[in-house]
Amino acid sequence: MPDLSGNQTASKVAFITGAAHGQGRAVALALAKEGINIVAFDVAKNLTYPAYTFGSADELTQLKQDVEALGPSDASPRCLTVTGDVRNDADVTRAVEQALAEFGRIDILFNNAGICAYGLAHELTEDAWDAMLDINLKGAWLVARRIIPVMIDQKSGVIINNSSIAGLRGMGRLSHYAASKWGLVGLTKSWAIELAPHNIRVNSIHPTGVNTPMNDGLAALEGTTTQEIAERSAGNLLPVPWVEPEDVSAMVLYLVSDGARYITGSQFVLDAGLLTR
Repeated sequence: MPDLSGNQTASKVAFITGAAHGQGRAVALALAKEGINIVAFDVAKNLTYPAYTFGSADELTQLKQDVEALGPSDASPRCLTVTGDVRNDADVTRAVEQALAEFGRIDILFNNAGICAYGLAHELTEDAWDAMLDINLKGAWLVARRIIPVMIDQKSGVIINNSSIAGLRGMGRLSHYAASKWGLVGLTKSWAIELAPHNIRVNSIHPTGVNTPMNDGLAALEGTTTQEIAERSAGNLLPVPWVEPEDVSAMVLYLVSDGARYITGSQFVLDAGLLTR
């Protein structure tokens, strides 16, 4: 297991967006198992686009219970849950203020909140385009711009942007999704340059299809099966339809560890060989 202790005497704190279920939940639990306190931020309600089930307030409550059950009562990690929309600066600011009031610091930002939906470029509505870019890309910026000053004051921090293989290649019927995920690469590299003098590292991760509840929603919208969604969005070289959230979490654990202390501005691919095909 990577060394996550660093040289800080205070317990580290991770701020995770889209934390109620799926990949956000998996990363929260993985970090908490290492003793890292969690700020779990999620919209915790369904949106009009895309019209599938999002994380819920009940799932946020369950995550808090699961995180705080991971250790002895006098030493278990703590979890602060905050509901809000990454597109709303007031929500983001309130969440960061609550995190600082609770923990006094933020060491890790996992920009994970995101949506996916299919549509041909010339058939997309302006609302669909805006929702995709606002949640996946603008939301990452809105959250980071409130947390970066905290990390600058601390003279340390790690930011991980959850992109996709779609952030490294084109994908049919996913142009708005790909645009948002390519945008995260630009943010990653630019922030890495800006923040290196402050001992803040920034990297992006690029999974193939991950086995999360989002796939059930996409299948329902498309009137198909999760297996078809896997084949459509992936076509992995290794004989697996998905990678698991725990696989992605292991990559996050490494990137926030001291073992990755000199890694910044880089893209990390977990694609089951898809890009080699």
